[in-house]
Amino acid sequence: MIKSLMKLATLAATLAVPLILSSPPSAIAAGGGGGGADYSTPAPSPPQQKDKRTTRTKKPSKQGLADPAFREGYRAAYATIYERNDYAAGIDQLHALGNDDHPNVANLIGYSYRKLGDYKLSQVWYERALKADPNHVLTWNYYGLWQIEQGNRDQAQYHLSRIAAICGTDCNEYRTLAAALEKPPGTGLVY
Repeated sequence: MIKSLMKLATLAATLAVPLILSSPPSAIAAGGGGGGADYSTPAPSPPQQKDKRTTRTKKPSKQGLADPAFREGYRAAYATIYERNDYAAGIDQLHALGNDDHPNVANLIGYSYRKLGDYKLSQVWYERALKADPNHVLTWNYYGLWQIEQGNRDQAQYHLSRIAAICGTDCNEYRTLAAALEKPPGTGLVY
């Protein structure tokens, strides 16, 4: 009987080792992160070689701006949104760039959802842009306008103070949000 229990304990220990070894020490000790990999999901059992494209935590890609295909695709989406006012098509074009966590892309997706009237999704994308770059002044501007549209003037004032801290009171983003805040509540915004 003791021999059977020892075999069972050895088997259990052998099966547990691959699971422990498949997670880095930082994931076990701190709950994830480290090295750019996403360890917030449990490791597969038995351990398999992971696809690096799906395990990397996306960071704002400066490489995206250097990539001519990215720049061209972004310009096309920008034109679709700002020149043709085709927000749904612009969102699709931005997603097709494969760089949703780039602050310019996330901000423009948020703007498009706001223009489509989907304030919940717009907020998600503005926050995603600010997570990628907390100093992304255009996102603070657009998100401030979002706040005004939602009746959150105090929050819009906070966004204005963030813009002032980033680029001062003479930049266009500051001036446009300040002008929107000067209008009486309930005034339709044109921007």
